[in-house]
Amino acid sequence: MTTVIRTSDLVKRYGRTRALDGLDLQVDAGQVHGFLGPNGAGKSTTIRILLGLARASSGVASVFDAHPWRDAVALHRRIAYVPGDVSVWPNLSGGEAIDFLARLRGAAHRDAGYRAEKARLVDAFQFDPRKKGRAYSKGNRQKVALIAAFAVPAELYILDEPTSGLDPLMELVFRREIARVRAAGATVLLSSHILSEVEQLCDRVSIIRAGRVVESGTLPELRHLTRTEVSFDATDGADASGGAVFAGITDIHDAAVTDGRARFTVDSDRVAGILPALAGRHVTGLRIEPPSLEELFLRHYGDEIGADAASADEASAAGARR
Repeated sequence: MTTVIRTSDLVKRYGRTRALDGLDLQVDAGQVHGFLGPNGAGKSTTIRILLGLARASSGVASVFDAHPWRDAVALHRRIAYVPGDVSVWPNLSGGEAIDFLARLRGAAHRDAGYRAEKARLVDAFQFDPRKKGRAYSKGNRQKVALIAAFAVPAELYILDEPTSGLDPLMELVFRREIARVRAAGATVLLSSHILSEVEQLCDRVSIIRAGRVVESGTLPELRHLTRTEVSFDATDGADASGGAVFAGITDIHDAAVTDGRARFTVDSDRVAGILPALAGRHVTGLRIEPPSLEELFLRHYGDEIGADAASADEASAAGARR
């Protein structure tokens, strides 16, 4: 499979701060690749380097086997980019801004094909192209960039929080457009905080922390790294610890009975091994839930959330003492 984006030991320093600290990333042709991490993890810095808007301090970065910094002009003819916070020209209408952005990527605003595609997207995104840029909300500014990106075919779409400010209905339109360009053979690098969006759209996911990729793979591959929750209707009279409910079911964790349901977790690669024991008990209401992307994400960032909460509690206590 052809590799479209490749970084190896990529480092970016801003003074003494390392925004990227040896980042390794690979995005293959035809993939929708999710790029996950909180603010400050290094996602936008990586994207700026791939677009030739920033220069790496060391390491290797290539897009279509070309150098993003030296070959930026040629590469931008093949790339569509949508940032997470779009600015538009205050005195241009939305339609004029879309035409201008499209012309930068080689479209002719009089071309019948471009005009038809632009009209389709304007209708799909429920966008009014007649208003001046100064009158647009954040969501409508995002629509300007999205329509301009999707109206001109690209080989690679680099999308950095592209649905920021969009309502749920417009997010559905965005997802349909991603499916469309993927079916046409395009590659997508999607940075997003909306984990459900990534879970639905992406073929592979890379999780970045402190400037490094700490996990990368398909969702099924990543789910094998954590636990699956299993629950079923508990027998009458079972206490909170489960008692005999869980007897004979091996390799389980966090077993408990709550609200008439027996629940436990099991390593995802051991799920098949517990099914005969459950079948032998003739359990009813069986539900097996694989870990969500949110759980996979929190596997790497849950400690930070706990530390932040502890710091907030300490600060609150200190304030109360004063």
